[in-house]
Amino acid sequence: MSDHDQQQPAPRRGKVLEALARADRKVFTRPAPKSAKAQVIFLLTRAKGSTQSLAERLGVSRRTVERYRAGKLTTPQKRLRAALVEETESEWQPQVRAQARQQASTSSGMMVEVTAYFGFTCTGSSDDGRERQITTAISPCYAKQILELQEAGATEEDLHPIVAEAITESYFTEWGTRAVGLRADFTHVSKIDFRF
Repeated sequence: MSDHDQQQPAPRRGKVLEALARADRKVFTRPAPKSAKAQVIFLLTRAKGSTQSLAERLGVSRRTVERYRAGKLTTPQKRLRAALVEETESEWQPQVRAQARQQASTSSGMMVEVTAYFGFTCTGSSDDGRERQITTAISPCYAKQILELQEAGATEEDLHPIVAEAITESYFTEWGTRAVGLRADFTHVSKIDFRF
């Protein structure tokens, strides 16, 4: 079996982390490289030419990286293809992403569109939990907390409470004008998207 065939499984992210990554990709002003060769060449520039460093990031051998760079291999297996896309998009246009994140954290906030099961805790509440589809604006202070947690390597479980608090604040309590003391938690996320 060659090193091309011996690849570790791709790590899986939760729906909130995936949604944040998609939001980053939506702010790109130019498309990221699409072919495996172009992606490897781009990633090698970011790794200062180190094939060993890139091989470790992708979970493949150094020789495999060299083969893709030379164009001898052109069609990566599913796991490597996903890793190439992930790594390329995480390195693509860092200044554009940083500017969008800065604006979301300081002035514009983010929009969230979520379909999930929302449960409530509040004194005197008669509203039982159920699946809801909600689209609401998240304030810059919550956007900043969410983005900082993501950058610090937070897990899906770390992000759920702050996203739930942000949705509660903007949607359910309307910035403290109603349902004071309400706390909403969400589980069973069917779909979630963020927009900067």
